Amino acid sequence: MPPRTSVPPHRRLPLLVTSDGDLLDDLLRLAAAGGVEVELAADPAAARTRWLPAPLVLVGADQAQQCLRARLPQRPRMVLVGRSGQPDPGFEVAELIGAEHVAVLPAAEPWLVDRFAECGPDGVDRGGARITAVLGGRGGAGASILAGGLAVTAARARLRTLLVDADPLGGGLDLVLGWEQLEGLRWPALTDADGRVDAPALVRALPSRGDLVVLSWDRGDLLALPAQAMAATIDAARRGRDFVVVDLPRQLDDAAVTALQAADQVFVVVPAELRATAAAARVVAAAAPHCAAMSVIVRGPAPGRLGAAEVARALGLPLAGTLRPEPALARGLERGEAPAAHGRGPLASLCQRIVADLTAAPAAGAA
Repeated sequence: MPPRTSVPPHRRLPLLVTSDGDLLDDLLRLAAAGGVEVELAADPAAARTRWLPAPLVLVGADQAQQCLRARLPQRPRMVLVGRSGQPDPGFEVAELIGAEHVAVLPAAEPWLVDRFAECGPDGVDRGGARITAVLGGRGGAGASILAGGLAVTAARARLRTLLVDADPLGGGLDLVLGWEQLEGLRWPALTDADGRVDAPALVRALPSRGDLVVLSWDRGDLLALPAQAMAATIDAARRGRDFVVVDLPRQLDDAAVTALQAADQVFVVVPAELRATAAAARVVAAAAPHCAAMSVIVRGPAPGRLGAAEVARALGLPLAGTLRPEPALARGLERGEAPAAHGRGPLASLCQRIVADLTAAPAAGAA
């Protein structure tokens, strides 16, 4: 069985991290017995972009110390795997890298087959929420507005939605929604999270209205956002929400990279201008190695008549859509109205199509 072929939309594959050929042969045999395809990584560097999105990660004992040195974010459903007759991988190392179980072959073979089967097409889909990230090609591109519009649209489609503000210098997504007066936890209260976060408790603690929950910044001192806090939040969101939107900073820190690696789709918002396209090229070059899928959304007007297709070709990305000027949107934001709240206009139409494409949900305008 080949390690990986075509995969149904939104289904992630278990990840095997090992360079031990004998152990790899055993794990591929067990995956086949469980009826599931897998992805392979010889070391933590090759595993990094798939580390968080995978529904299950099996780390060979040969890569345990390397994973520890690589400081990969802790994640649930990770198993440290060794073989009888070789040095015991040990529970101490497992705890240090965040593994939930230690499996020694051949004794653990039936248990591992069951774990693989849970990830198969007939098993439990551990993928959870669809995760979308939005990135500005340059400052003021409108990425936060698109992120807010996607979250509002998903909630209008009755999807349990989490909007995550990963940009500490962005001014706050609660302001974009007009929610700055709503009580609830902000990032500074969660920056110590480094493990599994209870999803229902997180939802109850954050500012919310209906099906939309927001994790944003407060107006206090500027704090660094640890990658572990982002990883724990993303994990809780996958388990407790249907749709997640992350608004990313253009200067990628470790937390932003963690979110990129977890995202099913990344949208780069670029104004239809030559300098904006040049700036976006640098952003795309930094973000692309961490993304499973990236596309561009071009925002008008185009002062020099630069076409959306030309921008997409220059960036080497597929064109996901365009946004025409929308004066009423800017006026509404100044009055505290959330973007796309009324379900009308260019932004709302684009967001409805994106949410429907990513989730197979009906368009929000019908809700």
